[in-house]
Amino acid sequence: MKASQFFISTLKEAPAEAALASHKLMLRAGLIKANASGLYTWMPMGLRVLRKVEAVVREEMNRAGAIELLMPVIQPADLWKESGRWDFYGDELLRITDRHDNTFCFSPTCEELITDIVRKEITSYKQLPKNFYHIQTKFRDERRPRFGVMRAREFVMKDAYSFHADYESLVRDGYQPMYHAYCRVFDRLGLDYRPVAADTGSIGGTGSHEFQVLAESGEDVIAYSSESDFAANIELAPTLRQSGERAPAQAALAKVHTPGVKTIPELVEFLQIPIERTLKSIVVEGAEEGELVLLLLRGDHEFNDIKAEKLPGVKSPLAMASPEAIQAKFGAAGGSLGPVGFKGKVYADFAVEKLADTVIGANEDDHHYTGFNFGRDCPEPEFADIRNVIAGDPSPDGKGYLKLARGIEVGHVFQLRDKYSAALNASFLDNNGKSQIMEMGCYGIGITRIVAAAIEQNNDERGIIWTNAMAPFQAVIVPMNYKKSEAVREAADKIYAELTAAGVDVLLDDRDERAGVLLADSELLGIPHRIAIGDRGLKEGKVEYTERRSGETELVAAGEIAAKLKGLLA
Repeated sequence: MKASQFFISTLKEAPAEAALASHKLMLRAGLIKANASGLYTWMPMGLRVLRKVEAVVREEMNRAGAIELLMPVIQPADLWKESGRWDFYGDELLRITDRHDNTFCFSPTCEELITDIVRKEITSYKQLPKNFYHIQTKFRDERRPRFGVMRAREFVMKDAYSFHADYESLVRDGYQPMYHAYCRVFDRLGLDYRPVAADTGSIGGTGSHEFQVLAESGEDVIAYSSESDFAANIELAPTLRQSGERAPAQAALAKVHTPGVKTIPELVEFLQIPIERTLKSIVVEGAEEGELVLLLLRGDHEFNDIKAEKLPGVKSPLAMASPEAIQAKFGAAGGSLGPVGFKGKVYADFAVEKLADTVIGANEDDHHYTGFNFGRDCPEPEFADIRNVIAGDPSPDGKGYLKLARGIEVGHVFQLRDKYSAALNASFLDNNGKSQIMEMGCYGIGITRIVAAAIEQNNDERGIIWTNAMAPFQAVIVPMNYKKSEAVREAADKIYAELTAAGVDVLLDDRDERAGVLLADSELLGIPHRIAIGDRGLKEGKVEYTERRSGETELVAAGEIAAKLKGLLA
């Protein structure tokens, strides 16, 4: 491709509203143009990147045995009402009505639609398993679209849905092949990533893994072992029960006046004690009407609401108790609460089980207890995992310790089981002629988000650094004075023809711009390999080769550069 026949639209500065590196660089490099909040046009240079990601994803889906189809962006409301998600999905579901007063929604995902197709087409166990996928535009009406295409309202996603006669087939023929296909996708794209155990969230099901691209700008926190392959989203990573005996009580229970103290940092400052000796109280609604459940954890630990929601006797979805309900049950307001005298269900985190002589709220406003001990001052609670892991915690698999990193979710695989197939009665006849509900899996990859995540992981002060698999062009030829120097033009055209004939995706930047502009654009665009051609070098029969990632430059004989580049890309 010659630049004069293409479209390059770079900027020296990114708009002020761009915060993340990927957002800034995608706008500066002219990969995208903003149209409205959370809506972007993919410009020619950006679309080339997007199509290359799609190609890798499509190849690996086909290799794994998935079958491509294409479902519409607009879906009928009746299917969403049948599954129960029409109201449950919330305001992110953009609803529309046509001229005949029929109600539809813009597709955020396709569980209902594909299940409707399959229930009409597949009737026998002999037709199973099947895995269908498509690469299609999705729309979610984000309240606060931000970070460019990282959290846009309109995006491109590859979503696949598998159907099975039993759970064993779901795992063997659906979930595991998709998991490994995703690993191959991200390996081929050259991304530093981790597959992590994750919560199923609003999609539902019994098991899932997220694929997280590691980046400091990531919204998610993942925990991974220092010695093994264990990795999990911090919301799901379990903590272990501590071994050994609890230290014996040394202090008597004493009520202390703590005026105005409502938070753990204020308590630590007021009493001049280590935060590890404090307990904080969280009150949630119980499963039975009017019941409250008290949750206790160490003052320096972070409460995990996803874990807490799964505790027996706790209302799901998790709901924090109202101030009025707390006052009625405890006789005090939040900030002064504890288990002494409380008659309801109490859970305490594993990390506090062995503690003695701690500080806790006294269920009297502006008062706390020092010298508090389980068993002596209140009945032993039920100990459970209700906190987020921290760096240095033992790895749940017993190998090494946990490290924490930030990540960007770019893929997710789910074992849906019968959440949608049962709701929409997607059934088949088994080998005994008996009707059975299909088992389902679903598997999503954010195509547009991969592009942004890759940039977050691969950039420097000069611009984007693409891998060979994702770059809009694998190589760029930058001729100095292409319009004016016949020698430069002939050399550039010859190398361009050789590379093109060899199947190299090369850009010849023949624009009538200063050398500094051409070189800066090549670095901003992140093209992995650059060949700069000038009259001075050609006098010695040399051209200048630069590798974008390392920045290393060398002089190469003009007649050998095409072979060198073919070798690097092989």
